[in-house]
Amino acid sequence: MSFDAFAPAHRTAAMISQGEISAEAVVSSYLARIARVNPLVNAYTDVTAERALAQARDVDVARAKGDALGPLAGVPFAAKNLFDIAGLPTRAGSKINRERVPAPRDAVLIERLSAAGAILLGGLNMGEYAYDFTGENAHDGACRNPHDLDRMAGGSSSGSGAATAAGLAPLSLGSDTNGSIRVPSSLCGIFGLKPTYGRLPRTRSFPFCDSLDHLGPFARDVTDLTLAYDAMQGPDAHDPACAQRPPEPVLPSLHEGIAGLRIAVATGHFATDGMPEAAGAVKRVAEALGATRTIEIEGAAIGRAAAFLITNAESANFHLDRLRMRAGDFDPDTRDRFLAGAMLPAAWYIQAQRARRWYHDRLVQLFDGVDLIIAPATPCPAPEIGQQTLVLRGETLPLRPNLGLFTQPISCAGLPVVAAPVAGGTLPIGVQIIAAPWREDLCLRAAYTLQRAQVCTAEPPERLAAHM
Repeated sequence: MSFDAFAPAHRTAAMISQGEISAEAVVSSYLARIARVNPLVNAYTDVTAERALAQARDVDVARAKGDALGPLAGVPFAAKNLFDIAGLPTRAGSKINRERVPAPRDAVLIERLSAAGAILLGGLNMGEYAYDFTGENAHDGACRNPHDLDRMAGGSSSGSGAATAAGLAPLSLGSDTNGSIRVPSSLCGIFGLKPTYGRLPRTRSFPFCDSLDHLGPFARDVTDLTLAYDAMQGPDAHDPACAQRPPEPVLPSLHEGIAGLRIAVATGHFATDGMPEAAGAVKRVAEALGATRTIEIEGAAIGRAAAFLITNAESANFHLDRLRMRAGDFDPDTRDRFLAGAMLPAAWYIQAQRARRWYHDRLVQLFDGVDLIIAPATPCPAPEIGQQTLVLRGETLPLRPNLGLFTQPISCAGLPVVAAPVAGGTLPIGVQIIAAPWREDLCLRAAYTLQRAQVCTAEPPERLAAHM
């Protein structure tokens, strides 16, 4: 039987568990699609076909024997190539890292999805060492937006966004330090979850900035996003930042809706003056959720400035030996940012951490009066590949840092966010649904409500079909 690459993952799992289709057929279909479509979008850097087919056969054998199957049994997924994948060097989007010894075992989050029955298809393209918002990798080539191949997929989790949007995997994993889940989600028109800082363990993933690094899932469907998130929850002693909190499953409460929730629209730093697509997306979501008030997030610019300094200083320090020995093997843009970070005075870093704590506490206090905050995810839809500047509020600014204009102040505070794609535009653009720490459930419930109302949907990339 034919298989729809854009089918929700939870429906695929149900079909496999009921014997309507085999896991091997599903995986084979995705592998064939990757072979056909990936040369256009450049989302995958490694395809683990033999492993995937072997795991699929194991699922089919288990089903035939009547064994209990996991909630994601037979569902394919892929992971940003900063996640350890057994048998592969962990590239982290770099030239230098591909010389590393292959990883002996998978990252913890890959192991947890595999334990739920999901099947890994491979590793995904990304910005070098995750220091990127564009997806233009100097070593593996630019990752292209499935909705317009001349445009950016966003970064640094570019391959995760593009693969999920293009129907090359129904689920994927990415990382988010300053917006690297939410920017690709917005530009590629899919759902992405940046959990609370410390919620999901980062064990056996390649770091960027320990103070700010988060890991999380992408999906085309909110139920799928929730299933993946629930499967990955739980502490891990090998990540000291990971909170020792027991899992708090969201899926059982997904259908509870948003009745009684206090929802506000962010203003101030998050105002969308002169950004028509972003403004329209926020307006549609606010109306659909019944958000009748606004709230100013004071100190957002300070939080963003602190994030710039912390990111720059920590990442540069981590890469000092590589900079000394292999400076010529970096993307020049990445190298120059690391070199600048290596020269920052220690006092600046300490003050930035103080500012971050001040901003975090101030922002969390806002949730005494609201349950959810709506904000734009990106200031615009996907720019063209190679574009260098953006015009924001009448000012021409560098594009690379300012794609994270709205995401960076939220990850600096470590709050949970769902990026949700707003339907109807020529090109996708998303919004952020933000909650207090540890309230991922509220973000996901709101996103599910918007999906059911068809306000936020992951629309198939029609333009891609014309190139196939």
